Amino acid sequence: MATFMDVHTGMKGITADQLMEAHRADLAIEAEEGVHFKQAWADPDSGTVYCLSEGPSAEAVRRIHERTGHPAAEIHPVPVSVS
Repeated sequence: MATFMDVHTGMKGITADQLMEAHRADLAIEAEEGVHFKQAWADPDSGTVYCLSEGPSAEAVRRIHERTGHPAAEIHPVPVSVS
């Protein structure tokens, strides 16, 4: 399973509750594409939202976000990470 970081723009003023609602919408249908959304972060001032996921492809991640009404502006593979 590959890891992806996607970026959403235009979500200025997003609240923690709205971020959770969007994340839950993704979680509700993620299995249909074999994707798992692990975490989401938001900057309400800039309107930028970031999501970390695992899945078979960037296109699978893109399809889930499009179906839940918040398409990603960018999706980046993350082939190397440390914790």
